Amino acid sequence: MSTKQNLFYKSSAAGTASGAATAIPVSGTTSETKSKLSDFAIYFMMGAIFGIILIKGEVISWFRIQEMFRFQAFHMYGVIGSAIAVGAVSLQLIKRLGVKTIHGDVIKIADKPWGKGIGYSAGGLIFGFGWALLGACPGPIYALIGAGVSVIVVALAAALLGTWTYALVKRYLPH
Repeated sequence: MSTKQNLFYKSSAAGTASGAATAIPVSGTTSETKSKLSDFAIYFMMGAIFGIILIKGEVISWFRIQEMFRFQAFHMYGVIGSAIAVGAVSLQLIKRLGVKTIHGDVIKIADKPWGKGIGYSAGGLIFGFGWALLGACPGPIYALIGAGVSVIVVALAAALLGTWTYALVKRYLPH
């Protein structure tokens, strides 16, 4: 249980055979709400800064994405390759140094079992086709909306519909 979570103790004979105090977690206390709001503000600002970086780096540009899929420019491959390298190094540092969250909890990254690759291949193809047809992957959709490209709301609705559909058929898919 988190050290930040407030607990109220209630004595109840029905709760335990001995009538000992039973801990009842209570959420929504004033300090917890303030903490959640401050966390939200931090994450919102980080997301806004990331969106600005995506816009200024032309990563959300439909023309840049088109150039990538036509193998006409290295720009997007450089950005994606850099992100993979930074992500791999960051994950290794997090694992090896025992980095903690802003609340002091150790970050635990579970190992992911490798399958036969069918799911990865099929998912990658579907994702790639959608990206090529739309000209935007899911991450920059929010940056595009923030930049005033209102038609991308249709893409956001389609992405949410796709996520909902996946949730319905997930149990029938090979995993």
